[in-house]
Amino acid sequence: MRDNNTPDDESHVSRRSLLQVTSGAVAGVGMTGLAAATSDGLLEVNVGFENRRGRNAAVEAADEVRREFAFDAMTITVPQEAVSGLRRNPNVRYVEENGLMQAFDQVTPWGVDRVGAPDAHDAGETGDGADVAILDTGIDSDHEALQDVLGAGKAFVQCGEKVSGGPPCKVDGNGNACNQPWDDDNDHGTHCAGTAVAPDDGVGVVGVATQSTLHAVKVLDCGGSGSYSDIAAGIEYTADQGWDVCSMSLGGSQSDVVSDAVTYAHGRGVFLVAAAGNDGPCTDCVSYPAAEPEVVAVSATTDTDALADFSSTGPEIELAAPGEDVYSTVPGGYDTFSGTSMACPHVAGAAGHLMSNDYTNEEARNRLHETAEDIGLEENEQGHGLLDVASALGV
Repeated sequence: MRDNNTPDDESHVSRRSLLQVTSGAVAGVGMTGLAAATSDGLLEVNVGFENRRGRNAAVEAADEVRREFAFDAMTITVPQEAVSGLRRNPNVRYVEENGLMQAFDQVTPWGVDRVGAPDAHDAGETGDGADVAILDTGIDSDHEALQDVLGAGKAFVQCGEKVSGGPPCKVDGNGNACNQPWDDDNDHGTHCAGTAVAPDDGVGVVGVATQSTLHAVKVLDCGGSGSYSDIAAGIEYTADQGWDVCSMSLGGSQSDVVSDAVTYAHGRGVFLVAAAGNDGPCTDCVSYPAAEPEVVAVSATTDTDALADFSSTGPEIELAAPGEDVYSTVPGGYDTFSGTSMACPHVAGAAGHLMSNDYTNEEARNRLHETAEDIGLEENEQGHGLLDVASALGV
């Protein structure tokens, strides 16, 4: 049986070996802008293609194929002068620089009670049987409050690894031991995990769901950065495992390969939820992947049900959830953060509850829309309203 903690064997494929492949789905990645080439004149890009001719063109142009996806995209290194030819090829859908997304700033979290989760717990709703993937900086593998609900993990960025081009990490990360490749070397992922799922066992904090299984899919480094390719691979992996919920407290500019991955996962029944972004005050400024049509975009509120001043807003917003001064788990302890990153896992935990009750991803999405509480904000601020877990479960 394959070890889920081992990076994919195909994540770093030589050009020669790939040229010998004669069948199988291949994925292409698209590029909207190009940074300067490295000292050897090569760029790392994502290429999306329409058919085998497009795939072959990408392979022929590549110095090295770094990753192949199941949804007709690949990540390659390519000489800069080959990019224009790929862009002109009618069989190639897009070529994009393999840029970075960021964990949203941790401004400082509280809201499990406000969304009615304790009422659901009192009624016996735990989310048991649902699998919730946290695509982030990892999860602390030995946190006292998460041990009973922590399942398999996967690292597309290894614990302790630095992604090129992102902001610097703390010295020695956050001091957390890299006991697993997917361990959290930043704090952000563990914080989101505890809000989504943490047992009601008298230890630490209680999550929105209490018995769903958490899965760490580490796609961000110790500084909170991750490439489009790694994030797309994390989304693809979540879908291929058959997990129910994909929680993404990260974002940035639109990426075609991430969009492809989102479509792939949604088509395989994954409930996708993402933080709207921390660009507020602003209008029509929701980040990607939250702005993708298959993804539930979540804005952040305060303990007075006001819109948090940092929260991005826009027509893509579907739900609001607590995001200011939220208390949750971090490696080795607990801390209070703020951001739409903190709002997102409230919805992920709620989706875990519904998926454990045999809702499909779209049924769960519609149910959360129907039962959200109107708190008087504008539609582009709250969407359908504030998340209401108890009402969604009918308790």
